[in-house]
Amino acid sequence: MHRHVPAVALTAVLFSSALHAQQATDLDRVVVSESTSRIPNSEAALPNTITVIDQVELQQQLAVTQDLSQVLANLIPAFSPPRQKMTSSGESVRGRQSLYMVDGVPQSTPLRDGARDAHTIDPAMIERIEVIHGANALQGIGASGGIINIITKRAPRKQGETFHEVILGASTAMPGEEDGTGYRGSYLFGSNAGAWDFVGGLSYAQEGLYYDAEGNSIAPEPVQGDLMDANSRNMFAKAGWAIDDQRRLQLSANHYRLEGEGHYAVVDGDYRLGIPASATPGDQPLEPPQNESSSASLDYRDNDLAGGQFQGQLFWTRFEGRYGSNAYVDFFNTGSDEIWYDQSQINAEKLGGKFTWSRGWIADLPLRLTLGLDLIRDTTEQRQLASGLGWVPPTTYQSVSPLVQAEYRLGPVLVTGGVRHERAKLDVDDFVTLPQYGTQFVEGGSPEFSETLPNLGVVWEAGSALKFYASYAEGYSVADIGRVLRAVDEPGQRVETLVSLTPVIADNREIGLDYDDGRWLVHLAAYRSDSDFGSRLAFNTATGSYEVKREATEIEGFEGSLGFQLNEAARLGVAYAEADGRYDSNADGILDSDLPGANISPDRATAYWQHQWLPNLSTRVQASHSDDREFKTRGVVDSRFKGYTTFDLQATVGLPVGTLALGIENLFDRQYIHYSSQVRPSDEDYFAGRGRVFSASWSHRF
Repeated sequence: MHRHVPAVALTAVLFSSALHAQQATDLDRVVVSESTSRIPNSEAALPNTITVIDQVELQQQLAVTQDLSQVLANLIPAFSPPRQKMTSSGESVRGRQSLYMVDGVPQSTPLRDGARDAHTIDPAMIERIEVIHGANALQGIGASGGIINIITKRAPRKQGETFHEVILGASTAMPGEEDGTGYRGSYLFGSNAGAWDFVGGLSYAQEGLYYDAEGNSIAPEPVQGDLMDANSRNMFAKAGWAIDDQRRLQLSANHYRLEGEGHYAVVDGDYRLGIPASATPGDQPLEPPQNESSSASLDYRDNDLAGGQFQGQLFWTRFEGRYGSNAYVDFFNTGSDEIWYDQSQINAEKLGGKFTWSRGWIADLPLRLTLGLDLIRDTTEQRQLASGLGWVPPTTYQSVSPLVQAEYRLGPVLVTGGVRHERAKLDVDDFVTLPQYGTQFVEGGSPEFSETLPNLGVVWEAGSALKFYASYAEGYSVADIGRVLRAVDEPGQRVETLVSLTPVIADNREIGLDYDDGRWLVHLAAYRSDSDFGSRLAFNTATGSYEVKREATEIEGFEGSLGFQLNEAARLGVAYAEADGRYDSNADGILDSDLPGANISPDRATAYWQHQWLPNLSTRVQASHSDDREFKTRGVVDSRFKGYTTFDLQATVGLPVGTLALGIENLFDRQYIHYSSQVRPSDEDYFAGRGRVFSASWSHRF
């Protein structure tokens, strides 16, 4: 079972999960990385719920599914049910979007949110995943729902050590379908030569067609993109130089491409009759959807700079998200009946830097002070590829953000607090909208905003096994500016009046407790998150697209988990999360309507039983349940969700050479419709979930 801990901390005391029975009585300690915490040598930089998914547990989940969104949902009930698609639209933590990072480098495209953040690296390159639940601003823009930080594989720690790691795997629908098979392979090399270390790898994966529990093919997502009928490849490298005992320099690079193959077209379903959409052989009019993500970062750490520890990171990312084709009648607005096929692509490039200096025992007091500065420049556009026309003009977001954080210990009590000041500017040149909006000229502009974001928390160590905590923290994001700019259909508009750069400030008030005596593991947390000027996705039936509504919102929820070590061989666990969200639908100051399913997840529960049968044989059975839900607008039910429960089975078998991992997803072949398809249904996008799937992989490190 993954661990919950009440602090964002580099050296926080976190107990890792007892994923094998022999580990259960001698729990390892793990630490939350520097790239997540920003605060070195801290026990509680920000008291929040944290989930750490370590390598062993990650490998268990990857034996069942290669979809990282599904991995997160299997282990974190506060994460919404996954879509099993290339897009992560509607996937959230505690009803708000999270900031995805890879080794601390942000993966999001907030100026034109393409919802592709969850698929920018291959799982074979991942060491662990750290999830901070709830809003915070420690990493800047985008963490209104928390942070999902993906930590990549590391080089060997011992001098002179070298490893090669090979993974080969395949999966298929059950019963088998000729076109329902996928396969994958990866190779990693790591070496430690004293002052120098290196780890790097390559991977390739090919996914076949998905089938539901009734044996019917599942429809592809032709515009937003799909994980099935697709291939992916990844190149990754990380090199480090230990300058001396106190200083280290590290250079990392990653390139990932996930590309649909476009072999199938959609046969519309009928959501009113409960008939899911299916697939039929057929080529798409233009190129299929694709993710292409490149990133590089240079990290420097000095453990003895002016009596404190300094860590700095410079990073660059380039993201190209291509979307599938749409058919337009009279695209060029000439009065003809001609059908024009076009597709869009989001291009986003980031340059940024993060700098932090931290020192403890200020003035010989149990006080730690941390100073930081973040810089970022994000340029984003969205273009139509066939016509070459701009849809969202090149838009540049620049921000300078100093921060200060302090911690003070009073015996068993640790008090934390700090502020981050965000000063941001948006630059948009003059542009012309697409012909479908009347080819409107829009005057450019440079709106600005500044915001100060505080946090405060306290942790009380009531005993060696019991901790209580409470915290308040604010996170922020910007509304999807690109959606506003691209849809201007009236003359005489100006960027200064069109775009509200007022950030979406989401606060997170949380209280909780953690108990861990080596056999029982308990985590309880209650939270409340408010936004006076929030951001809600609402479907516009006239345009057939989602629009951003700026309204007051409030979310309240509870999370709890319980783990119990039965004996040296067996462990049981259960976790539960609920969230209720409301918004002000008519700007009268009253929260009168439920947040719709596009913005918040249903109440969810997960459970597992894992057993070490032999030294070389272990199994894990896990369940995931999403509860029924109704959504009301001013008291009137306008959508419903029928919940479902699925089970998975995983087994690990030690072989004379290597390890065999076996997995069965949806063990009992439950037929269900995705949460996102039920709460915002259309005949084309009424997707069933995957039926029973068998996976097998062989891995060996030597």
